[in-house]
Amino acid sequence: MKKTLTVIIFALLTLASVLFICGREIVTPIMALEIRRPVEKQAKDFIERTVKKIEPVLKEDAKAYWNATTTGKKEFYTLYEEKEIEFKKIMSDPLDYAEIRDLKDNYKKSLSRYPEYDPKVDRQLRLLYLDYLENQIDPKLSKALVRMGSALEEKFNTHRAKIDGKEAPDNKIREIMRRSVDLTERQKVWEASKQIGDIVNKDLIALVKKRNEAARALGFKNFYVMRLELQEQDEKELFSLLDDLASLTKAPYKDVKSEIDASLAKRYNIKVSELRPWHYEDPFFQEAPQVYNLNLDKYFKDKDIIKLVNAYYGSIGMPVEDILKRSDLYEKKGKEQHAYCINIDRNKDIRILANVKPDEYWAGTMLHELGHAVYEKYFDNALPYLLREPSHTFTTEGIAELFGRQTTNAAWLTAAVDPKKKAEFEKMASNLKRSLRAKMLIFSRWVMVMANFERALYANPDQDLNDLWWDLVEKYQLIKRPEGRFAPDWAAKIHLSSSPVYYHNYLLGELLGSQLTHYINKNIIKGDEAFVNNKKLGEYLKAKVFAPGDRLRWDEFVKEATGEPLTPKYFAEQFL
Repeated sequence: MKKTLTVIIFALLTLASVLFICGREIVTPIMALEIRRPVEKQAKDFIERTVKKIEPVLKEDAKAYWNATTTGKKEFYTLYEEKEIEFKKIMSDPLDYAEIRDLKDNYKKSLSRYPEYDPKVDRQLRLLYLDYLENQIDPKLSKALVRMGSALEEKFNTHRAKIDGKEAPDNKIREIMRRSVDLTERQKVWEASKQIGDIVNKDLIALVKKRNEAARALGFKNFYVMRLELQEQDEKELFSLLDDLASLTKAPYKDVKSEIDASLAKRYNIKVSELRPWHYEDPFFQEAPQVYNLNLDKYFKDKDIIKLVNAYYGSIGMPVEDILKRSDLYEKKGKEQHAYCINIDRNKDIRILANVKPDEYWAGTMLHELGHAVYEKYFDNALPYLLREPSHTFTTEGIAELFGRQTTNAAWLTAAVDPKKKAEFEKMASNLKRSLRAKMLIFSRWVMVMANFERALYANPDQDLNDLWWDLVEKYQLIKRPEGRFAPDWAAKIHLSSSPVYYHNYLLGELLGSQLTHYINKNIIKGDEAFVNNKKLGEYLKAKVFAPGDRLRWDEFVKEATGEPLTPKYFAEQFL
């Protein structure tokens, strides 16, 4: 027995000696299991433990936000604040942060060595790490950020502009700006649309400084840089792309703007040199005015917009009746005046807030918001909780923009709005395409104003922001600033308060929309009819775009869905 034991010990010592031949560690299969199982188990346990804590809080947070924005009631804004603070408190735990920081690195190393490791676990660790990183700040500072942001949102959402002492909702302002040829009225209404800027600008600057304080505490140059990194985007790459697009769009935009200016000057019986911001139909000139002998509103004025969009999405194999039933779709006092889509539970409780009127604007808006909604409705049900989100903000915007464009598609107008007017819509096809081209050029230049302004805002919030704003508007949009006006018009844009470092994603979404259009035309069905009564379209989107959720980082996702990395070339081909 003693001899046998001696032999076993000798054999073990001999085996141990060969594990470090020439200084190289040799790992046996049994040892590998012992090494990697704890990492895998620890990672899954951490994810499960964290999800158990945050899932109910995020659900209550979303409900509170929904109730606040649909009613305007203070009690719901207060509850929303509380839930935001509760979530941030969970994600601020320094011990959890230290664990997730090490776990994500260790799991990434293990993933490259052991193919049986689950990439979805690696992705969840990465997403959790980014959430924890953002919240490693002083609790008092975190609470202050939430309360300041919530207070600004409440002001925006409950504000109504006043014209001659009477409240005017955004829909009323939009209607006057589209129809009126009374230049005095137009200026008065435009200035009324900016009143909210006077109300919020000081609070917004204070919030910007507080956001910068938090970002610098985490080692970032400022909040803008931090938010980009947390979105897995690189500042240098982003602005290189935006600068390239600025160069590409400069000449065609100038031509389109000249056409628009000539048409508007004729409409108002003034010289082109006399045009000012209030002569354009949108208060920020982020949308194209109706100047191509098009009046699409007349085709929608007697239509039930909700019934129309419901039928359309059903025709491509993506029914949305359940979403519409849960939604809040019409104007009411205290309600937010814009539109958004929200997923309450990362499951199937998806809703839309809107203020629908029977016109082309709201038809396009509902197509857009339902694009967000179907994206989230058709996530793969087997995805874990943390991956039941779009791959990126701009990927869901890409789908929303893709569908929102359809109101300028003659084939779509025929099939979805009025088949009896097929000949009329086909006759309009050329002008519809010109209108969409103008819309894309105008919007791309507007995004350049927003992105460059917001970047500069966080770089130096103490500079003359009013002057900076109009410098950028004149540079990118070619609109002359109003003489003698020194108001904080920039602060009237709600996104600076409620959705910071977001706006560039709209333009990236437009690039993706054109890339998807190219792919669909090439591989699914060719031509404008691709988006009409085509269940193959729905099948492709559900399988290749929606189902993956956030399983892949955005660059990998785009390549998998379209066969190539994100590129501006298809946007250029389509609109330049």
